[in-house]
Amino acid sequence: MRTGEISRATKETDVSVFVNLDGTGRADVSTGIGFLDHMLDLLARHSRIDITVKAKGDLHVDHHHTTEDVGIVLGQAVKQALGDLRGITRYADVHLPMDEALSRVAIDISGRPVLVFRVQFPRDKIGEFDVDLVREFFHAFASNAGVTLHVETFYGENSHHVAESCFKGLARALRAAVAIDAAAKGEVPSTKGSLG
Repeated sequence: MRTGEISRATKETDVSVFVNLDGTGRADVSTGIGFLDHMLDLLARHSRIDITVKAKGDLHVDHHHTTEDVGIVLGQAVKQALGDLRGITRYADVHLPMDEALSRVAIDISGRPVLVFRVQFPRDKIGEFDVDLVREFFHAFASNAGVTLHVETFYGENSHHVAESCFKGLARALRAAVAIDAAAKGEVPSTKGSLG
């Protein structure tokens, strides 16, 4: 079973994450930020990765530190669960429609952290959630998981739908990329013989 468990405490946040890459999509999430909880719930469901997140943060300041730090710790837990990366599919991409919004997410579990994020939101807020934090989450996740991640939204009129298409796209791409390739089980999917 490929699992990861990471805790991180700072003066701003206290975050604990557990992931099981070979799960069923079960989510047990509590960050104090309703919209982030919703996105993490659908990330678990559509990736079929079991995700537990417990976070306490300085929400009296704003949502930034908690959102970013959840991305950091989730990325670290996924990286830990992936281990030596043997047998994984490695690459995946998906076009994800969410009503009128359409996003493309492509991932390479390469050990090289890169984020390309080409997403525009029609409004600055989704409820009380600052849409700039969607990019912050993706950047923190990609940097700490050690993945190359490209996220692009082609169009969308509703900021909630745009964000949801990005998170669901990440979920479906992760689901495919972390899957074990039966034809290459035990092999590192790289001509160099190693990743990272």
